[in-house]
Amino acid sequence: MGPASRPVRLVLGLVVGVLFVMMAVALAVLWPTADTKKLGGTTNVSIDYLDATVTGVQAVPCGPMACEAVRAELGSGPLAGSVVDLAKLTPSAATPTLQVGDRIVVTQEISLLADAPTYAFADFQRRPPLWGLAVLFAVVVVGIARWRGVAALAGLLFTWWVLITFMLPAILAGESPIAVALTAAALILFVVLYLAHGFNARTSTALIGTMVSLGITGALGWYFVNAAHLTGLTSDEATFLATSGGAVDLSGLLLAGIIIGALGVLNDVTVTQAASVWEIHAADPTQSTRRLYRSGMRIGRDHIASTVYTLVLAYVGASLPLVILFLIGNQRFGDVVTGEILAEEIVRTLVGSIGLVASVPLTTFLAAVIVSHQGPAVPARSRPSVRERALALVGGADREDAADAAPAGADPGDPAPDAGPDQDAPTVRRREEARDRRRREKQARAAAKGSAWEPPAAEREFWDR
Repeated sequence: MGPASRPVRLVLGLVVGVLFVMMAVALAVLWPTADTKKLGGTTNVSIDYLDATVTGVQAVPCGPMACEAVRAELGSGPLAGSVVDLAKLTPSAATPTLQVGDRIVVTQEISLLADAPTYAFADFQRRPPLWGLAVLFAVVVVGIARWRGVAALAGLLFTWWVLITFMLPAILAGESPIAVALTAAALILFVVLYLAHGFNARTSTALIGTMVSLGITGALGWYFVNAAHLTGLTSDEATFLATSGGAVDLSGLLLAGIIIGALGVLNDVTVTQAASVWEIHAADPTQSTRRLYRSGMRIGRDHIASTVYTLVLAYVGASLPLVILFLIGNQRFGDVVTGEILAEEIVRTLVGSIGLVASVPLTTFLAAVIVSHQGPAVPARSRPSVRERALALVGGADREDAADAAPAGADPGDPAPDAGPDQDAPTVRRREEARDRRRREKQARAAAKGSAWEPPAAEREFWDR
């Protein structure tokens, strides 16, 4: 495939440049400058999370039932190494069973109204198994995808950095969640796409298709979240965030979740569609833009069907416990579906699916237009074959030279006859040189046959004629 023509490069560069400038301006405006840890307001109580190890568990009376008194040795914090008593654990279905040696996380609550801090069980430490799983994931990705896998992992780390450093602090600072989410998505796309797939026309096509589709997703999400009067107050976390004194727009936070959730799937679809159109054009460079578009859409329709199922099943799986609880409560199906808890998931699923479906024809059309205006195709065989490389290494000559040195009517592959008394020295020397060349050529053929790859059959027949 030849490089993109000059007009195509100019148009792509202009569009990508405009998108980049818009993203840079948005970053400069929305980048958080306040300390987000102080946005929750002042309080008389501070809570820290510390690592600890269980050193003792004892059953003690606790009203009509027995509770567990747990002692633990702190592993972090200013009092690391100290043994503290945790708040008693009341037996219930939600209370874990602790044993001596368990590595746990405890809360340290320091109150201005109390003389000493209090400690309570918060969770188990899960860093070792999660780090092991992350290392296994990295090994599998790099082992199969090689350098592209390394680039993908680097993009994943960059994505996490953008979310932690820019997106979440900006939302906590009171900025518009949808504007922050779109800006963060653009920054992620610019780095991840070009890092994993290279700086070329195909990647730029996928970038433009993804950005436009994200804009469609954001606009539809904004309209239907407001039309359905979704507040975002459907979870304990959202309720706690609303009452913590912060300035977070929860309905906007719902929109930001829709955009970020659709980003990964959109990225996959647009890159695949652009790559499909490029491969179709490489197989038959004579196809028109219309035929390229129709061929790409045949692939895109299958991609749409499978990916929409992925989105729907992912959201249904996340809400399955809620659906079961509603059915146990004997509520009508219509009331369950239109309730805010499931309505949020419905809006999230359908808006994301519409943006996904819209990205397929959009990216396919852009790719078909751009690839049909590529430069002249480069011949497929642009590097020497194994036979040519082997002949160059041993200094072999062409067949024509050997044929000229052989007697008339003789097969060029036959050994040269011994020199007779009537032959002059130059003739004998030429025949000896031709025989040496044929010997080296046979050695080169043997080396080529012993390699891991051989030229195609048509190429071997051409050289053996």
